[in-house]
Amino acid sequence: MTRRRVQTVVIGLATMMAVTASVLGGSLVAASSGPFDRAFAQQDGAHLTAQFDADETTAARLTASARADGVAASAGPFPTVTATPRSTADVDLPPLTVVGRATPDGDVDRVPLSQGRWVSGPGQIVLSADHPAAASPLNTVLRFPDLPGQPTLTVVGVARSVSRTADAWVSPSDVTTLTGPGAAGGYQMLYRFAEADTAAHVDRGRAAVVALVGPRALVGAQSWLTVKDANERETALFVPFLVAFGALGLVMSVLVVGTVIAGAVGTATRRIGILKAVGFTPAQVVRAYVAQALVPAGVGVAAGVVAGNLLAIPVLADADQLYGTTDTGVTWWVDAVVVVGALGMVALTAWAAALRAGRLRTVDAIAVGRTPRPGRGQWAARLTARLPLPRPVSLGLAHPFARPGRAAAVLAAITFGATTVTFAVGAAASLDRVQTAKDHAAADVVIDTFAPPPGTAPAPNAAPRALSADEAATITAAIEAQPGTGGYYSVATTQVAVAGTTGFARLDAFTGDASWGGYEIVSGRWFARPGEAAVPSTFLTATGTRIGDSVVVTDRGRAVSVRIVGEVFHPTNNLLMFADAATFAATKPNLTAASYHIRLADGADVTGYVAGLNETLATSGFTAAPQGPTDSSGTIVLLDALAALLTLMLVAVAAMGVLNMVVLDTRERVRDLGIHKALGMTPRQTVAMVVASVAVTGLAGGAIGVAVGVAVHRAVIPAMGHRAGVNLPASVTDVHQPTTLLLLGLGGLLIAVAGALLPAGWAARTRTAVALRTE
Repeated sequence: MTRRRVQTVVIGLATMMAVTASVLGGSLVAASSGPFDRAFAQQDGAHLTAQFDADETTAARLTASARADGVAASAGPFPTVTATPRSTADVDLPPLTVVGRATPDGDVDRVPLSQGRWVSGPGQIVLSADHPAAASPLNTVLRFPDLPGQPTLTVVGVARSVSRTADAWVSPSDVTTLTGPGAAGGYQMLYRFAEADTAAHVDRGRAAVVALVGPRALVGAQSWLTVKDANERETALFVPFLVAFGALGLVMSVLVVGTVIAGAVGTATRRIGILKAVGFTPAQVVRAYVAQALVPAGVGVAAGVVAGNLLAIPVLADADQLYGTTDTGVTWWVDAVVVVGALGMVALTAWAAALRAGRLRTVDAIAVGRTPRPGRGQWAARLTARLPLPRPVSLGLAHPFARPGRAAAVLAAITFGATTVTFAVGAAASLDRVQTAKDHAAADVVIDTFAPPPGTAPAPNAAPRALSADEAATITAAIEAQPGTGGYYSVATTQVAVAGTTGFARLDAFTGDASWGGYEIVSGRWFARPGEAAVPSTFLTATGTRIGDSVVVTDRGRAVSVRIVGEVFHPTNNLLMFADAATFAATKPNLTAASYHIRLADGADVTGYVAGLNETLATSGFTAAPQGPTDSSGTIVLLDALAALLTLMLVAVAAMGVLNMVVLDTRERVRDLGIHKALGMTPRQTVAMVVASVAVTGLAGGAIGVAVGVAVHRAVIPAMGHRAGVNLPASVTDVHQPTTLLLLGLGGLLIAVAGALLPAGWAARTRTAVALRTE
C-alpha cells in the first residue's frame, strides 16, 4: 500500500464519502418510519384532550377524574382561554387557544422547546410551532387591546405538542388576565388510557371520565387518533421525498464502493501475475488483496461514520422539526448496518475481482494487466483522429472505448450523480408549486373578517362571528371604489350534509369569479354557474363519485342538487365543497363572507392600495393586508435546505467515484503518458487529454441521468400526493423545462471534469523519465 499511496488514499476517501452518504440516507429512512408514533411515545402524548366548563365543574373534581376506569395517567387541570392577539403592526392575528401551564414537563404531553425557553412568570408566552407565526418570533410582543388593561405578552419560546393541545402556553395567572368580562372560564385535562388503539377504546375512556365529572361539564374533546390522521396526512407529502433521497444515497454508496474496489484490484492484475510467478497460490492472492482493500476501506469507514453522524445532526434536526420528533442523533443500528454493509461490500468485491485475476494463467495475468485487449477501441481512435480537434483531445475521446468496463463504471457514477441533481431540482420545484397550489394565494390583498372588531371580548371556544349585511356592503363598496381594483371575490364558510355520508361537509361558498384565485384543477374545470361545484380528491373518494356526477346536499332540511364539474387540489381530511353562493341562496339567504380576496389591476402598487383601502375601512373595524406567506412555507424551506445538502453530498460521492476510476486509469497508463510527453506533449495538452477521456462518458451519463431523474421524479412526486390522499395537478408534476434539462445534462460533464481534474494535474506534473521507468 505504501507503493500505491494515491490509490490507497482514493480508496479511503471514496469509502468515507460513500459511508457518510449511507449514514445520512439510512438516518433519513429511519427518521421517516412512523414519525408520529415515535414522537407520541417520546412525549407521552395525550390520548384524549378534554375541555371543561369552569362553571360546571371544579379543579378538584377534574383532578379526581384521573381515577376513572381505564385512565393510566393524566395531567391538569390547566386553566384555558381563547384570545385574539394583535401584532405590533396593529394587525389582528388568528385566535389562540391559550393554556396556563407552569412547566412543559409532566406525566402526559411533555412539550419540547424548539426555540427559546419556557415561561418563568407573568407577561410571557410560548407559541406552538404549529400555529402560524414568524419563523423566529422570539421577543415579539403580542397585544390584547380589547381586554381590560390591554395586557401584553412577550414571546419567549416556541414549542410543539405532538397532541396539539394548545396554540400557546402562558403562566396560569395570565389566563385570568386574558379572560374577558363575562366570559366563562375553562379547564383542560389530558389523559392517557391503558387501551387507546382504536376509536372505541378512546370513546370508552372518555365515557368513564364524563361519568365522574358530569356530562354538562365537557364542552369539547380531541382524540389522539384524529391528530394522528391529520399529522400523517401532512407529513405524507414529504415522507416519500426524504425516503427517495435516502435510497439514492444508499444505492450510490454501494455502487461507488463496488466500482472503487473492483477497479483497484483490477488494475493490479499484472502484479497478481507476478505474485503467481514467484509462487503465490490463488487463495493467497485473494487473501492478500482482500486485506489490502480492507485496510484503507476500514479507515474510510471509520471516518465516514464519524462524518455521517456529525452531518446527521443538522439534517435530523430539520427532520425532527418537520415530523415533530425529538430524536437525539443517528440510531445505533443505522451505524451498525452501514459499517457491516460497507466492509462486507469491500471484502466481497475485492474477493470476486482478486479471485478472477488469481484464476488467470500467470502469463495471461502479466499480459492483460498492462494493456487493453488488442484491437479494442481502434475504430474509435480512427474516427476521432478524423475530427477537426487537437490530437490530445481526440486521443482522450477515444480512450473510453479501449477500456469499456472502466468507462461503464465511470458512466454509472455520473449517471447516479446526474439523477440525483435532476430529481432534487425537480422535487424542489414541485414542492414549491405544491405550497402555492395548496395555499390558493393568488390574490394580492386579503380582508379577513374572522377577527372580531375592536371592543369585542373573545369568549372561550367561540366561533368567528358572521358579518352583518351592512358590514358586508361597506366592505364591498370600499373595494369597488378603490382605484387599482382589478377583480375580487368573497368566500363564506358553512356546513352542509351530503347524502350518503355521515357528519357534515364544509362548504366554501364564493361570490364573484374565483377562477384566478389559485385553485389548481387536477381534472375537469372550476365551477362557472350556480348548481355546479368543484371538490378535492378526498370528497370524490368518500362519496364514490366522479366528475360529471351529481350529489344531493341537504341544508336546513331542503335538498339541493349539485353537479361536480372539477377536482381541485386541496389536501384535507374532511369533506369539502367549493361552489357558487347563489347555489344555496334559498337555504342560506344571509350567508356572509368570511374573507375577501382582491386582484390588483396591472401597474397598481400593493402598499399604496392597502393604505388607501384601509383608510376607507377605518370606521368599519376591518383591515386589508397584502397576501403574505403562509405558516407552512417554513416546511418547504426546510425541505429545500435538506435537498440542497443531500444533493451536494451525493454529487460529491459521484465525483469521488469518477476520481477513483481516472486515478487508476491514469496510473495504469503512466508509461503511455511518458511516451506522449517524450514525443512533445505539453502539460496543458496532457490535462486536456485526461479530461477529454471522461467527456464523452460525462455527456452520456448526464443524458441518461437526466432521463432517469425525470422518471424518478414522476414516480416519487405523485406517490407523495397519493400518500396524502390527493391527486396532484399537472403544474406540480410537469416542472422540467427543456432549457433546465439541457443544463442538467451538462451537469454530468461537470461531475466528470471535477473528478478528472486532480489526476489530470498529477499526470501533467509527472516527469517524463519517471513515467517511462514506472511499472
